[in-house]
Amino acid sequence: MTKGSNAALTVLSENVGSVIVSLGWGSPTGDGDADVSVLLLDPNGKVRSDTDFYFYNNPVAADGSVQLLGKTPAEDGNEDRIGFDLTAVPPEVDRIVVAASRYGGAHFGELDDLRVTLADAVGENLLRFAVGDAGAVSAIIFGELYRRGEEWKFRAVGQGYDSGLAGLATDFGVDIDDDEAAEEASEAEAEAAEVIVGGTAVESSGPAGALDAVPAPRKPDDAVGAQRPAARPRTAKKKVSPPSTPQKSLAENDSWKPARLFPVSALKSDRDREMRATSVLLSVMAQVPRFGRRLTAAFGAPSGRMETFTEVTLPHGDTPRRPDGVIRIERAGKLWTALVEAKTNGNALKADQVQAYMDIAARRGYEAVITLSNDVALEGSPLVDVKIDRRRKHQVALWHLSWAEVAHQAQLLIRHEGVGNAARTWLLQELLHYLQHENSGCHGFQSMGSAWVPVRNGIGDETLCQGDPRALEVVENWERLIRQVCLRLGGELGQKVLPVQRAKRGTDPGTRRVQLADRLCLEGRLQAELRVEQAPGLLTIGADLRTGRLRTSVEIPAPEQGYPLTWAKRLIRRLAEAPADLHIETLVEGEGGGPRGTLERLRPEPADLLPRNGAATTITGFRLSLIKNMGSSRGNAESGFIRSVDDAVRRFYGAVVVCLDGPAVRRAASRERGGV
Repeated sequence: MTKGSNAALTVLSENVGSVIVSLGWGSPTGDGDADVSVLLLDPNGKVRSDTDFYFYNNPVAADGSVQLLGKTPAEDGNEDRIGFDLTAVPPEVDRIVVAASRYGGAHFGELDDLRVTLADAVGENLLRFAVGDAGAVSAIIFGELYRRGEEWKFRAVGQGYDSGLAGLATDFGVDIDDDEAAEEASEAEAEAAEVIVGGTAVESSGPAGALDAVPAPRKPDDAVGAQRPAARPRTAKKKVSPPSTPQKSLAENDSWKPARLFPVSALKSDRDREMRATSVLLSVMAQVPRFGRRLTAAFGAPSGRMETFTEVTLPHGDTPRRPDGVIRIERAGKLWTALVEAKTNGNALKADQVQAYMDIAARRGYEAVITLSNDVALEGSPLVDVKIDRRRKHQVALWHLSWAEVAHQAQLLIRHEGVGNAARTWLLQELLHYLQHENSGCHGFQSMGSAWVPVRNGIGDETLCQGDPRALEVVENWERLIRQVCLRLGGELGQKVLPVQRAKRGTDPGTRRVQLADRLCLEGRLQAELRVEQAPGLLTIGADLRTGRLRTSVEIPAPEQGYPLTWAKRLIRRLAEAPADLHIETLVEGEGGGPRGTLERLRPEPADLLPRNGAATTITGFRLSLIKNMGSSRGNAESGFIRSVDDAVRRFYGAVVVCLDGPAVRRAASRERGGV
């Protein structure tokens, strides 16, 4: 599409009751990002109320018409997806604006390939609009959905705003309560408000300081029933707090095991595990609507009453088929149906089995087939190859969900977002405990594949040649592992954690992986970068297959003001609780490296981080690294490579990165030291 053009959705597809709008961008450095937002407007071009403004602090509409689905890796950056159930949009809403914004003085001119795509309920991309040179604007309206009679149309807009998210929202009638600067000032005040009461430091939750130690005066009786004015949207991002410490168990000793809603002791075969895991998941999805909606919205499912079924028999020629489960959602008298095929442990999905379910779904008018396994799907590399008959009027979508993604969504809701009900929270906790139990078979991606050992040996004895297909298999499994590491860390932190894709614009994912495989053959190293929301820099994880070492690191830029010796001393103080074997390297302009040493050696002499030629060298930042031996086996055993990578990332973030996030985060991390 071109700027200003429009298209009717029903002309492009028959499956536009639900659509997915994706906003995408790339960044030369890999660390550029933005936040999406949605505004529902009446015929006057204004929101009906502040609740019609959906963004990171208000991501889901109560009626299911809008849901911010979060970010997902793309071939040359990231995409932020939004699910729209157009059948649920209130009739008084005339237009839906889709926008994005940046913070901290960043602007869209620093990003590449700004684009918006729209896909129908079966995942088919219907249209694409590339925004031209955005310039120094901090917010952009990418496009809008609007009504024309009984149908919906999409218009490519590409309009920039200098005033950021708050200014954009205000123009459409949203009453903004605060902005980023005011929130940051308030938080800085709160962090600084530590008082001494009885010789003990008391952490204040606000600028009142010592008042926290004194009970608040009792309100007059006539003020108890007074209603507070409705809270206005806060554009400053919510800060995620770690979960509270669990209560001490009443068990006499560790041999007493809590009773569980979903026991795993009786599971003896893969078939038992598949049946139990599917039944447990589908039942919790139906009983915890927010969880069920979170998993199905990305598949184009509408918001409505959900029922789930297992071991359903469906006719298919001479041999009836029994999918592992069925999901049905009813809205406004219409049904959305998906067949579910699940695998546990290392069992792979069977193409003929999935093909049969696709054919059954097409004949019966079902909307989707959902596969569940420990494998992680990669962009441009489907887990199973199925044939889709384009001649059929009714098209069926094929979606994949990894058990790691299921656990990730459950963890986000339990620990950070909530489901608004203690009983539902308990159900999610039982589900998560079941999925994480060693006997459930739902542990996520578990093996680097049959090529792992030959590739390691070939690198060690220098016999691995470029073009070897085994190197490509290892690169693909490394990408799966990194995506799973992001899911696990993101679930624990309650923050977005995404792999950074560094590729030239328009590079095919398959071509990119071939290039990485050739580099693996030459250098013997696997490397990935992770973007952790609110972290001071990209987190890098590297595996050197020649030496058998794992290196996790982060680079932090030098302050814009002050003196190098002050920077070094402040950095060492902030790393007071970091491991003694942490490596610190000074980054300087030019090709040569700067001074380096372990934290243990640098603690008494921070000046050793300064270059010897002093003012003649410009310090650009510092690199912090932890090095450990990587696992030797391909699987997730105690010595396994997968476990060692997962542990290395979690340890580095929990022991190093949190030290760089300011006093409030460090105090929270020390209270929750075992959590990350």
